[in-house]
Amino acid sequence: MTDQAQAPVFAIQRVYLKDLSLEIPHAPRIFLEQAQPTIEIQMDVGSEQLVEGVYEATVTVTVTTKAGDKVAFLVEAKQGGIFEMRNIPDDQMELLLNVICPNIVYPYLRSNVADAVQRTGFPPIHLAEINFEAMYQQRLAQKQAEQAGSGIILPDGAH
Repeated sequence: MTDQAQAPVFAIQRVYLKDLSLEIPHAPRIFLEQAQPTIEIQMDVGSEQLVEGVYEATVTVTVTTKAGDKVAFLVEAKQGGIFEMRNIPDDQMELLLNVICPNIVYPYLRSNVADAVQRTGFPPIHLAEINFEAMYQQRLAQKQAEQAGSGIILPDGAH
């Protein structure tokens, strides 16, 4: 094999809006509410291998805005990207799928959510920048803590 055949490949094939749902369950009366709205945001990342060397990475967000105890609006959106990744060391794949790819996909998601909310008549929601690396490290630490607390005791010398 030549050196070129072993060279790492990372390429964006496509970025797309995979899912978008918007609900205003109490319209039109919710527009008359005077209560200061509260916003709750939940975010997740995911990935899957589509075919050899091609992966989908997604970022999903749920934004729930309430006026008092009533839901003003609820937005659920999933932005996806298809990435070609070949000859990448295994220890770097998780970092690419959980940090690098979400960093590429997320700005599109932010824009789509802001646009969708603005079209409702409510002021747009501008999602904050996300440190996907910190989010990834937090998940790793949580997974390690769960494994450590599982009560599984390995015999001496076992890993």
